[in-house]
Amino acid sequence: MLCKIPFFVRRYFNRGFEFDIPSDDKVIYLTFDDGPVPEVTPMVLELLERFDAKATFFCVGDNIKKHPDCFRLVVDKGHSVGNHTMHHLKGSAVGFDKYLSDVEDCNKLCSSKLFRPPYGKITRKQFKELKQRGFRIILWTVVSFDYSKKISRKTCLNNSLKLQSGDILLFHDSIKARSNMLYALEGVLKYYSAKGFRFLPIV
Repeated sequence: MLCKIPFFVRRYFNRGFEFDIPSDDKVIYLTFDDGPVPEVTPMVLELLERFDAKATFFCVGDNIKKHPDCFRLVVDKGHSVGNHTMHHLKGSAVGFDKYLSDVEDCNKLCSSKLFRPPYGKITRKQFKELKQRGFRIILWTVVSFDYSKKISRKTCLNNSLKLQSGDILLFHDSIKARSNMLYALEGVLKYYSAKGFRFLPIV
């Protein structure tokens, strides 16, 4: 599994997609998809607070609706939130109008112009329309594969230790990813904090 998107691929496709946020400072952007869920998200927030780290949470609208207190906790702790559609739709699998409607339904709950398409799948037409509506399409530089049952926690951590300044790391604050993610997240926070990196939200 390719956990880091090669530089030439990022630059070739970087026409409105954000795979990283180039910086001369020692900065890393941690991101979490699919939450908020009370079984996982608060544990993520506790770990981040231990290391004085901020992150960006791409939230599924249906989960915001089910767990409003959990969502408010993310915001109250000073993290950024982004739109991950209302029902975690794969753009290439649904029609144009349905997809855009789902995005807007989520935005009524999270009120953010940061957007990450579930599975990274989005059609050109959907992409263009979202850009016209003022959304920033945030992808990632490195994916941890925390959700995969085929890899160990150590492999998940090793996947995540391939970061450079300005890179965006993809985790999931979901029940399925919890074990791998929490182990890898703590390892990333320890390793890069010791090297003088800061963890900032995408704004």
